[in-house]
Amino acid sequence: MKGKKQLTKYIKVEKDTNLEILNKQAELIKNGGIVVFPTETVYGIGTNGLDEKAIRKLYKVKERPLDKPINLLVSDMKMVEELAENITKLEYKLMELFFPGPFTIILKKKKIVPDVLTANNDTVGIRMPDSKIAQYLIKHAGVPIATPSANISGKPSGTNIEDIKNDFKDKVDCYIEGEEKAYGISSTIVKVVDETPYVLREGSIKKEEILLHKIK
Repeated sequence: MKGKKQLTKYIKVEKDTNLEILNKQAELIKNGGIVVFPTETVYGIGTNGLDEKAIRKLYKVKERPLDKPINLLVSDMKMVEELAENITKLEYKLMELFFPGPFTIILKKKKIVPDVLTANNDTVGIRMPDSKIAQYLIKHAGVPIATPSANISGKPSGTNIEDIKNDFKDKVDCYIEGEEKAYGISSTIVKVVDETPYVLREGSIKKEEILLHKIK
């Protein structure tokens, strides 16, 4: 019917699913659409992490305060180096040890990263997920994906696709359900200060594992 809004799409990815079915969703993200997808931690809700308009829409949909930064998901170290500068030896070491996985590191951002994403801070959180679906989307979108957890701000992180759909309804352009098993725990967040790693949020990677690694 003319003028009727198109229904939000839903895709379920099985173990034997050819991930090429996600090419349109990757393109959607690149063009500023908002997509819910699984990672190995919790479900994320993401969009083009270099598109200020798309990021502002993501904040609105998630009902997230603009003073709370959003992290970026990347597919490889080349993408990290396109987003961050003055990366130290210890920061590289931590990424080598814990990427890909449930590990977010706070790095000095380059100007390419929109200020709205970082709440006007000069740093950005970066994670390389250990999830085939997330990795495929990032690689084929060709941009880092701004991705907070898929929940309305203040609610528990999203681990059940039906609960997430009930939260966001048609405010999201596509929901992707995956069979990959998630930890159900958000990523560990680390910031290096004066060559010492500080755990800002402990997730499935424990503080003790992080603090073992210092420059000698």
